[in-house]
Amino acid sequence: MKRITILLALSLCSFLSDQKEPLSAEDYAKLTDSEKRSVEHALDGIELFDPELEITLFASEPMMTNPTNMDIDAKGRVWICEAYNYRNTLNPRNPYNAKGDRILIMEDTDKDGKADKSKVFYQGEDINAALGIAVLGNKIYVSCSPNVFVFTDENGDDIPDKKEILFSGIGGLQHDHGMHAFVFGPDGKLYFNFGNSGNTLISKEGKAFLDDKKQVITGDGKPYREGMVFRSDEDGTNLEPLAWNFRNNYELALDSYGKMWQSDNDDDGNRSTRINYVMDYGNYGFKDEMTGADWRVRRTNMEDSVYKKHWHLNDPGVVPNLLQTYAGSPTGIIFYEGSLLPAKYQNQIIHCDAGPNIVRAYPTVKNGAGFSASVLNILDGSKRDKWFRPSDITVAPDGSLFVSDWYDPGVGGHAMGDSLRGRIYRIAPKGVKYKTPTYDYSTASGAAQALQSPNQAVRYLAFNSLKNMGSKAESSLKELIQSGKPNMAARAYWLLAEQNSLWVNHAAESPNEDLRVLSVRMARQYFKNPYEFLKEMSADPSIQVRREIALALRHKNYADIWAKLASDYKGNDRWFLEALGIAANQDWDNSLELLRAKEGQNWLQKPHVKELIWRSRGAKTMEYLSEIIQNEPLESKWKYYRAFDFQKGANKNDVLFGLIKKSKSDVEKVTIFKLLDQTTIQNNASFKVEFPKLLAGIKNDLDFIDLVDKFNVKTQFARLHNLTLNSTDRQVASEAGRVNVKLHGVKGLLLELTNPKNAKNAIDKYGNVDNVTIAKELVKIYGNPKYKEELRLLALNEMGGWESEEVLWEQFKSKKIPAEYVETALNILKRTWHGDIRNEVNKIIATSGGQTINIDNILKSGGDQAAGKEVFETYCITCHVAKNSGIDFGPSLSLIGNKLSKQGLLNAVINPSEGIGFGYETQQITMKNGDVIQAIVTSKTEIDLIVKYPGSASINILKLKDVSKIEQKAESLMPKFALNESELRNLVTYMETLK
Repeated sequence: MKRITILLALSLCSFLSDQKEPLSAEDYAKLTDSEKRSVEHALDGIELFDPELEITLFASEPMMTNPTNMDIDAKGRVWICEAYNYRNTLNPRNPYNAKGDRILIMEDTDKDGKADKSKVFYQGEDINAALGIAVLGNKIYVSCSPNVFVFTDENGDDIPDKKEILFSGIGGLQHDHGMHAFVFGPDGKLYFNFGNSGNTLISKEGKAFLDDKKQVITGDGKPYREGMVFRSDEDGTNLEPLAWNFRNNYELALDSYGKMWQSDNDDDGNRSTRINYVMDYGNYGFKDEMTGADWRVRRTNMEDSVYKKHWHLNDPGVVPNLLQTYAGSPTGIIFYEGSLLPAKYQNQIIHCDAGPNIVRAYPTVKNGAGFSASVLNILDGSKRDKWFRPSDITVAPDGSLFVSDWYDPGVGGHAMGDSLRGRIYRIAPKGVKYKTPTYDYSTASGAAQALQSPNQAVRYLAFNSLKNMGSKAESSLKELIQSGKPNMAARAYWLLAEQNSLWVNHAAESPNEDLRVLSVRMARQYFKNPYEFLKEMSADPSIQVRREIALALRHKNYADIWAKLASDYKGNDRWFLEALGIAANQDWDNSLELLRAKEGQNWLQKPHVKELIWRSRGAKTMEYLSEIIQNEPLESKWKYYRAFDFQKGANKNDVLFGLIKKSKSDVEKVTIFKLLDQTTIQNNASFKVEFPKLLAGIKNDLDFIDLVDKFNVKTQFARLHNLTLNSTDRQVASEAGRVNVKLHGVKGLLLELTNPKNAKNAIDKYGNVDNVTIAKELVKIYGNPKYKEELRLLALNEMGGWESEEVLWEQFKSKKIPAEYVETALNILKRTWHGDIRNEVNKIIATSGGQTINIDNILKSGGDQAAGKEVFETYCITCHVAKNSGIDFGPSLSLIGNKLSKQGLLNAVINPSEGIGFGYETQQITMKNGDVIQAIVTSKTEIDLIVKYPGSASINILKLKDVSKIEQKAESLMPKFALNESELRNLVTYMETLK
């Protein structure tokens, strides 16, 4: 009876969701929120852009929930990782399944295009919120930081007979920036990535991996950092780091030639999400390559847009991006090589972005040594159902697309608003039913046919079958090469070349440049000594081929081939320039010497040579840069000065001082002084003579402040004081005040207190410096009746800020606040960043504890936008930017209405600790002098800890030698504001308009 009930329920779900025509916008708007969220109306909430395609619902709750990642096996069955137990410590109100999360297999047994059978392959707490699954034969790879598991089903009964750990020690436990899914490459290897919480991999033998130079492969910046891309054999051996310095590169996609593509997410709210062509051994610029500093840190030749700043695109050694996709939370990605979908999708990247509720293709074309791309939308839920959160996309054996839908009011920041829903959709040409083709893998012809499948699981079986056949498969593979389909020929070449390297040369002679590029990739893998091959191929007319030759030179010490490629370089192609930079890594001296000999006299005046010197890291690079700079107009010098930051050598200060002596521009001299090595320069005789002269003539206030701060100059009180009080530039006044207090304490404030004309301004400006010393002086002002009422109240109201609020709380507990100011002090403290203080204050004033918020009422009714804007400006812009207003401390909210649904927005306000954006977590920093600071750590270098304090956009630098401990806290720095139901309704209504 129970089985019949389940089947009837499933049939009902199938019937309800089988809706031919979606509702009109008018009819959809009439639905209640509950109806919109129902399976019955799942398809009504999604816009399908292409009239040639149709979308159908394959599976939904209650069969499955919360899919994070998906794969489809050779039988056409859909496998998903469920994440019911998603980030439970950060979402304590959500239910928890003590049995752990599940790997599900869903199947359409009656061939109606909808799953009617589901089974649990594995369940356990060790795979809670897994982010990746790959079904490869009888092995299932599951990515769940800190481990990558390999489950083996020996007898095909869909029950794992063995569970092994392939990799361990990976950072990102219950974290979106940890280990992601594995992909089977056309060369038979595994490709995968982790985000910038991953950090490292430990082998199944318990050992760290070493690269080809015997360096430990880890994300600590020596030399690799942040998110990384890897390749290994199926058993995890021969691990190679292929690219690095990403933020959260979510998943990889490979084409048949071995080209890699992926997305990468920006710091939340900065509209800088990107798509990358992943060039082997490339640095992709999330953090400063040399120091690890955050993108916000001021630097020479700093980029002119947030997007370019975010990825350090003006820095030598950074590979360019393929495409900016603006705001987003990018997830699954594929490279579609099927033939079922219309031609415009074939051989293109197709990608999910859960933030803007969209699935889209990126038609890509060659552009010099690299590529350019455009956007082609396929699915969009943003206009109707913003709970549509596409988490992954996969190609089925028939060439149709499957999209998994996390289905939630929000995404990102580890928040989860719904744990009971989840959907799987299928996209195919209209009228094409879901049918899984079958292949005879035991014959060469059958396996060769299967090798052409767009489905990874089918290709895996075909690849290994053909590989095991050896020479018996050669005839069938030759037919693929002659088929007139270059990408299918590429698949055949990979198999043939592994058995006989002569096939590498065969591909090298192809008129198709993609196959010649492939030949270079195969030579790297299959030739023990590729010198002669690479030397001959270096004359290829295709810059795409020559790019690949350059990448193949890395760590080979083939400087003569490099010099030929570099001499042939025409300039103005960043992709090729970075490939040449990668090629010369650890062989710059030989490479540049040979290039100089090739180029002859006046070589440093040639445009392409100047680009190469800018990118180089040789022992003589600084001398060459100096010579170039002396012959450049001032506006062209900055990029070359920035290149000094990437050079190492004891002569750095000497070369720079040589340039100072020859420069007639104070602006140029300022730039040079910023580049000096401050650890050794203070004892330099020339520095002691030249630096005071320079300071006196600096016109740019921020440059002046930077240098005074960098070199701890204590002779510039007067100018700092004047800037603090009188600058009309908010950033200048703030920075001047911070540095003046750092160097001179309360001197500036005390100096003006006796001057009736300046006292108010001094309290206002110096009171903005959140510092214990300043706070204690403010206490003396508001607590002393000798000062005017206006000054006392102003001093009290300046007590907001992390350190100041601690001082104010102690004053309150000690009953030292004058009675007439107690209410004002409590109003300040109830908005404090300190959760413990805020909770105590709320008990005292009884605003939070006795108030009940009816969430359903808020969600059902609209609020007042104007009133909501007032609430927003009172509470939110003290730490968030929205539409060019506010303080850049937390994530930008300019487009938050696109990212979160109404419920998601409400939850973010009333439960801020349940959705903390990565990179914005509360860090408690204990200093060696006993001070305890809570802040956001934006980055860390070898000597500095770079932080932002609550309520401030300023970058602050703490010396690591002064830091005792750094501890991440679970609580957000964002307070739980004591807002009533009306204020919340109005605030959310206004935030919905931020798009």
